[in-house]
Amino acid sequence: MTTFHIEIVKPSHYDRDGYVIQWWMAWIPSNSMACLYAIAQDCAERHALGDDVTIEIDAYDEMNTNIPVDRIASRIKQPGHSGLVCLVGVQSNQFPRAMAIARRFRAQGVAVAIGGFHVSGVISMLKELTPELTEAVDLGIHLFAGEAEEHFEAFLRQIHDGSAKSVYDHMDDLPNLQSQTTPYLPLRVVKRYDGILSSFDAGRGCPFQCSFCTIINVQGRKSRWRDADDIERIVKDNAAQGITKFFITDDNFARNKNWEAIFDRLIELNERGYGTHFLIQVDVLAHKIPNFIEKAARAGCRYVFIGLESINPENLIYMKKNQNRITEYRKMFQAWKATGIITYAGFIMGLPGDTPETIRRDIEIIQKELPVDILEFTMLTPLPGSEDHQKLYRNGVWMDPDLNKYDLETVTAEHPKMSRDVWQQTYQDMWGWYYTDEHVERLMRRNAAYGIKPVKIWRSVLQIYGASHFEGVHPQQCGYFRRRDRTKRRPELPRVPLLAFYSHYAWETLVKYVRFARYGWKLHAIRKRIARDPHPRAYTDLAMTPVVDAEHDSLQMFELNDSSRAAVGKARRQAEERQRRDEPMSSLVAE
Repeated sequence: MTTFHIEIVKPSHYDRDGYVIQWWMAWIPSNSMACLYAIAQDCAERHALGDDVTIEIDAYDEMNTNIPVDRIASRIKQPGHSGLVCLVGVQSNQFPRAMAIARRFRAQGVAVAIGGFHVSGVISMLKELTPELTEAVDLGIHLFAGEAEEHFEAFLRQIHDGSAKSVYDHMDDLPNLQSQTTPYLPLRVVKRYDGILSSFDAGRGCPFQCSFCTIINVQGRKSRWRDADDIERIVKDNAAQGITKFFITDDNFARNKNWEAIFDRLIELNERGYGTHFLIQVDVLAHKIPNFIEKAARAGCRYVFIGLESINPENLIYMKKNQNRITEYRKMFQAWKATGIITYAGFIMGLPGDTPETIRRDIEIIQKELPVDILEFTMLTPLPGSEDHQKLYRNGVWMDPDLNKYDLETVTAEHPKMSRDVWQQTYQDMWGWYYTDEHVERLMRRNAAYGIKPVKIWRSVLQIYGASHFEGVHPQQCGYFRRRDRTKRRPELPRVPLLAFYSHYAWETLVKYVRFARYGWKLHAIRKRIARDPHPRAYTDLAMTPVVDAEHDSLQMFELNDSSRAAVGKARRQAEERQRRDEPMSSLVAE
């Protein structure tokens, strides 16, 4: 008998000082890691490498775990053993860190493969290897583009027998997901995430054409979905470990053609006592799908992430975000809030018409006119794998060559109206513009009026605003209690002397968390004051006013520019046309 080790590693990202971003406990689990772990486990159970080969699997997320490179390499290189290190789900900003890890393994003769959105996106859109991918191949690293469900076993066999190729391109052969191996991570991995949170994808692909998006070019524009039986198996397998909270990673669950069957099954499971809660991502038109929001709430949805992106129709047109209709925004958010769900929206800044003044104006309008709870800001970034990146690349337009900066919070291209410094500073300022004390109190009062405990807003604001303001990272890269290792710095940067590093690290940590605690206590005082209000449901404001009562109001959002006024005019004409069509039917019914 021999042993083959599959070591699954999800790399982190370097911060602005060149140190690996790592936490005592991370917030967002990796679905790519869960998918590959389950696929590898299936290969092990079926003895995919032969009856005389035992397959052992381990998984590490560098966001919350130190990667024991030397120990893994020693395990693989001992007599009678071999193996493969899989760097999974590697995004563009994580590629430099992935390469640093890969170099250490390759120096010890260990086989390494890199897959994920950067490799798949580049191969999908550019059809050629970019310099960093060529460098990986030259180091003997295997590149895997596409999805692993139907191809990993064959790849594993070739690694085992020494016949593996440098590049595997499966981008034109994306699998259907029915009856495929379902995502799974053991509790020892999952418990390192906030609230013992796991993840799974109920489907892949999105039909829209947003130019900044990599999902549509990596996972395709066709809805591929799992059966309700698959979802039930995921829930039960995790429930057996005590895991009931999930991040459903579909880029747009509302366009999953099997959404209703999945929700119905989750409702049934919850009625049987499973108590599943989850977060989903949807588009702004999901509320128009009959029963979608109502069933989402019954199925266990507690948070919904919505790609708002902008309230300016000109910006939406530029991004090819044509499905976003500003005249539907308020009605849409109110529909989610009415079911007791926390609304979490994305806002993209750095569009061609943006300036610090227009961005601040738009944020103030959102605060007053839309019942959004949590707003998350990202910078328009030409991510490899997107149409935006493809155009700039082919036209030879400057983009920052440092992939580590492609984290959605760092300037990587030129802007027609803002210098790089102004653009970067505006991004930093936006968090403070939205999360003012006054607005956080307004958010708490709104939620109390909707019957939602303000403590949920308190916790969410501490996480989202705190990540940017106190930790200096985007919320999607954040966690609890930052760990910084002086030995884990970008290879091209110098190592700081021991005493200087840890004295600065200790003082910085103390100051940061004292400030963080003071901010949390201030918000707690606001929350307690609201809790003492004897009539919390009496509160209302413009954002909460039913749309039928305000549809003729001259909202600022509707007066931004000619495109805004045109969108409103079109919506009103459509409403009048629907009313004319309905009137004859009403007359017939009356007769």
